[in-house]
Amino acid sequence: MSAAVEVEGLHKRYGETVAVDDVSLQVEAGEIFGILGRNGAGKTTTVECVAGLRRPDRGTVHVHGLDPQHDRRALRQILGVQLQEARLHGALTVQEQVRLYASFYPDPHDPGELIEALGLASKRDTAFDDLSGGQQQRVSIALALVGRPRIAILDELTTGLDPEARRDIWKLIEGIRDRGVTVVLVSHTMEEVERLCDRVAIIDQGRVIASDSPVGLVAAAGLSEHLRFTLTDHLDTALLEQLPEVEEVELDGREVTVSGRGDLLRTVSETLVRNGIVTTGTRTETPGLDEAFLALTGRRFDAGDEDGGAR
Repeated sequence: MSAAVEVEGLHKRYGETVAVDDVSLQVEAGEIFGILGRNGAGKTTTVECVAGLRRPDRGTVHVHGLDPQHDRRALRQILGVQLQEARLHGALTVQEQVRLYASFYPDPHDPGELIEALGLASKRDTAFDDLSGGQQQRVSIALALVGRPRIAILDELTTGLDPEARRDIWKLIEGIRDRGVTVVLVSHTMEEVERLCDRVAIIDQGRVIASDSPVGLVAAAGLSEHLRFTLTDHLDTALLEQLPEVEEVELDGREVTVSGRGDLLRTVSETLVRNGIVTTGTRTETPGLDEAFLALTGRRFDAGDEDGGAR
């Protein structure tokens, strides 16, 4: 894959507040790239600089080789943007909104086909203000896609939606990627990032802390897996503690918790079988991005909603 977005040494300050502090990242063409962080981490400022909506204090940005500040006209033809704080004319219908945006491009998607594809056909003559939250998000996506962009930036597009509407939007995003569009997804929702993203950059206090696939980030955090089961007979914990994959064995009556890394389930299971030890209710608990975020940043992910300042 080739790079669709290249950001190097990006820095942006608002007065005394440093919103983005030496951010560097690379988005490959054809992937869904997540930018994950707590509220106030600098995610939105970063993508606004990528989109040419803000001028960085220093650093470089290139989108398919274009400079967002100097090549704005050309950039608008290949980049679609759905921003968290975008405001649309509430009295215009869905069809009017999409047709208006289509008029900005030389070779847009057919507005009717796009409205149909996004599940808005029954609402095409409904004013934007009369739509549900999920339907409004679909309209925002339609406006970001109507110009046939090579890259789409989607900023917190499922915030405030109910679980069903959120899942519907996720399916739409996967469909966008399947049509060959590179997606930069800004989010502070762990489940969303784990479900959709090929790779993720964790941004905390304006800095990129780590960048990898969701699985790679968990691995980089060095987190242990937990294997739990119930004994039907006696177990000498030393039998498992000597295994190289095992870090700790906890015994609470007949309930056993084995912590470790690598191929923990296979190794422990084979050892128990060889020694004639029968267990029931075996289950594994694999750490996710929540735990990785805490390990990599030293702070819990859900503690950030009160953060102010940087966006």
